[in-house]
Amino acid sequence: MTSIVIPAHNEERVIGRLLDSLLDDPAEDRPDIVVVCNGCTDDTARIASERGPRVTVVEIPVPSKHAALRAGDEHALGFPRIYVDADVVLTGADVRALAEPLADGASGVLATAPERHLPLAGCAWRVRAYYRVWQRLPAVREGLFGRGVIAVSKEGHARIAALPPLMADDLAASLAFTAEERRVVAGARVVVHPPRTWRDLIKRRIRAMVSTAQVEEHRGPEEASARTSTADLKAMLRAEPTLITSVVVFAAAAVVARRQAQKAIRARDFDTWLRDDSSRQN
Repeated sequence: MTSIVIPAHNEERVIGRLLDSLLDDPAEDRPDIVVVCNGCTDDTARIASERGPRVTVVEIPVPSKHAALRAGDEHALGFPRIYVDADVVLTGADVRALAEPLADGASGVLATAPERHLPLAGCAWRVRAYYRVWQRLPAVREGLFGRGVIAVSKEGHARIAALPPLMADDLAASLAFTAEERRVVAGARVVVHPPRTWRDLIKRRIRAMVSTAQVEEHRGPEEASARTSTADLKAMLRAEPTLITSVVVFAAAAVVARRQAQKAIRARDFDTWLRDDSSRQN
């Protein structure tokens, strides 16, 4: 049986949207769903519980995604196991598409993720410009991170379960698998709601830079990373010169975020989570 684990910290505005999408599925082989409310002070648990018996709600006192994932593992029934952030939207059909390559161990695929869809309508123009570049980056296209969803086989689960608590858990999970062991499934799609304002975008970028530094510290500088290089941007401009304004915006976001991220990195603050609330607006 496929199992879905959803860590949720104060996600009352979006948890119902995700669960309704997952539950609206006529297929008979439905996965079990575990929502782990970690350190919640809102109605996340109540809203999830109202979705019926297919949803198991677990509450833990500490606001920790890593602790929530491990608590979810204790209640999940089977494999493949799919970890889903509460603020994205995924369907039952997407779940089956993600699980299919993992069901046959002979394929060598240990982890999958869906293609991402970013609805940019309603976002500030600089946010739209930033994501025009970000979505074209090779590491972003090929990696499993930044999608809010990762599915693993039993063998794949053993590998990511051994990882230490890291802020960028999805990046660490993606880098834990070789290119041959991971797959972005074309038949699956997740809706990832981007920040709507420049300020919230910068919050995300600061968090991303701090968490990337933490992952690289754990893995070592000689191992694979997901950083954007100047060569990546130059290659993009050679292929699409009309992206020049978007590349300038992308670079500006990187400079602004890096300045603020360095403070947290120097202080070794890998716990402060700069939350983007604009993407959680309905």
